[in-house]
Amino acid sequence: MTAPFVHLPPTDRLLSSRTGWTRTHWEVTADRMLDALVPYATPGFAQYRLPGRASWSGVVSDGLEGYARSFLMAAFRIAGAQGDVDPKLIERYAQGLTTGTDPRSAEAWPELTDCSQQMVEAASIAVGLHETRPWIWDKLDTRVQERVVDWFSGFVGGRTWDNNWRLFQVVSEQFLASVGAPYNRDDIESNLDRIEDWYVGDGWYTDGDGRNFDYYIGWAMHLYPLLWSRMVGPGDDGGRTDVYRQRLSRFLEDYPQFFGSDGAPVHQGRSLTYRFAALAPVWMGALADCTPLAPGLTRRLASGTLRHFVERGVPDERGLLTLGWYDTFLPSTQPYSGPASPYWASKGFLGLLLPADHPVWTERELPLPVEESDQYTALPAPGWLLHGTRHDGIVRLINHGSDHNPPAATDDAPQAGEEDPHYARLCYSTATAPESAPHAVARSVDGHLALLAPDGTPSRRRRIHPLRCEDRIASSWYAAELPGDERTYRIETTSVLHGPWEIRVHRVEAPEGATVREGGHAVAHQERPRISSGPGWAMTRTADGLTSAVVALYGWDTEERAETEGGAVEDGSEAVQTAQAEKAADGLDTTSGVARDVQSNAHGPHSAIPYLRADRRPGGRSIHVSLIALSRDTVHPRALRTSVAVRADADSVVLTFLDGTEVEV
Repeated sequence: MTAPFVHLPPTDRLLSSRTGWTRTHWEVTADRMLDALVPYATPGFAQYRLPGRASWSGVVSDGLEGYARSFLMAAFRIAGAQGDVDPKLIERYAQGLTTGTDPRSAEAWPELTDCSQQMVEAASIAVGLHETRPWIWDKLDTRVQERVVDWFSGFVGGRTWDNNWRLFQVVSEQFLASVGAPYNRDDIESNLDRIEDWYVGDGWYTDGDGRNFDYYIGWAMHLYPLLWSRMVGPGDDGGRTDVYRQRLSRFLEDYPQFFGSDGAPVHQGRSLTYRFAALAPVWMGALADCTPLAPGLTRRLASGTLRHFVERGVPDERGLLTLGWYDTFLPSTQPYSGPASPYWASKGFLGLLLPADHPVWTERELPLPVEESDQYTALPAPGWLLHGTRHDGIVRLINHGSDHNPPAATDDAPQAGEEDPHYARLCYSTATAPESAPHAVARSVDGHLALLAPDGTPSRRRRIHPLRCEDRIASSWYAAELPGDERTYRIETTSVLHGPWEIRVHRVEAPEGATVREGGHAVAHQERPRISSGPGWAMTRTADGLTSAVVALYGWDTEERAETEGGAVEDGSEAVQTAQAEKAADGLDTTSGVARDVQSNAHGPHSAIPYLRADRRPGGRSIHVSLIALSRDTVHPRALRTSVAVRADADSVVLTFLDGTEVEV
């Protein structure tokens, strides 16, 4: 772990037996992060121009982003303390409003125009102004208030992107309404009506049309409607607030299952550089008095996650949030991400709005679900299985539903867009990240069942077609495309959870001569992971004991082969195994192996992925069954090969486990 930039007060193990953190830790962390921004402020504090790669919106927009997103954190800190904070904090953000809305200023904010990045940042400013009204807005000079209103007025009648952006217009125009300024009621109502089209049940929205499921559901789709409710007040919400509260309550029933015992959230979806913004729905549930979570569980979850990042160097030695996950890692970001984009993490401090005597701050911590027992959670709406194991605290997400593609008119519609490794993979977890550097995405090894063309080009899992998601089983299919082949080939996968393992049953259509390849979890570390492989299995282990393995159970033609054919023997010294496996990993032409990479994974500079291959298939249909392991335990692949018996015919596959459990797929 990296020594934290934030110098924290002593832990309180009586109140917070799991994390040791209290409200004071949150306040100190917020104060240090906000103070660290001051050297990067423009003279009038209207922009914070942070070091790092610029976004596609340009340096001025990026500077506004620095002001707006950090203002959220400042607003929660100021309002939560009833204004009893360092006066300089209030002065800085009040001065920024004065300067940024002055069109004659060299620091003037860009005008709000249709679908402009400024719309995103305006929403943060609107929320911040509402929450800090007695300490900032009410004390602004009348002329400055008028300029702020003029700037926000660019939203009125404006057009946003047809996704979570609609909610930025909702809160911004509701702020105008709250200060008696002109606004368009229809803008608010029509945008709130539009998100009804995206509600899919069980507390889940999709972010726009399609199957866009990720953390935006929590830190946007649930958050902004209830922030709007705080602005509009009781009796003037058309009954919407009760609906939003019920939906968030249902969403939160399952949400703790996304967090490992070390506080890490599952690493899936876009904008992951917002990190602990994933806590926003947890805090909002308490703030809106609609959470099903006990107060001690709410704080355990939130403090565990913030502490997880602080202990791993977030913020960095300068006190800044970088574009990445732990360290800077640009492949896990998007082109719209600028140096200040990570400060949407400010949403993770929403809990500071709860008073110090609220039960979430005063009751004793409770354990996370994964700390009490093994967890299996089916989420049919997004098509996910969540799988947590108590012994190592890891949570895995099995993805059979979220692909971040626009909807298709028919199942046979062409594939949409480029493959995104943060959505396309079969598996994600709290301990791993997908390979996301461009060269690694081109290979597409981890968490994927691919057909390989003769030149090695893999088929892409772009559009995911869900089939089933219940209990411990989920399934889906995708249409595999190969270069130079006009046909598509159906690849159907069923995931079965049993004990700590995932069993994948693949029904594969393939042309003659194609290769089928199965990849497990990618693991990454500061040091090179150790690797080993043998007939029908491959494994890699990091220096801190995280192991990823794939084991062939059926259909991989894994009869015992000579060591010279690419496998590394399991017996013998570790040095011999590693040397043999490294030789096998140089190419992807063996029945099993480990693919290494560098600078391709958000969790560390050295990564490795175990894989299986079935070469030169005769064409037509085939069945392949694999065991996928991700664990901090010692893993014995040869033993695992005999732990599941497989019977297969044209109609069904039956899995029989050592405890006598049978599952028919």
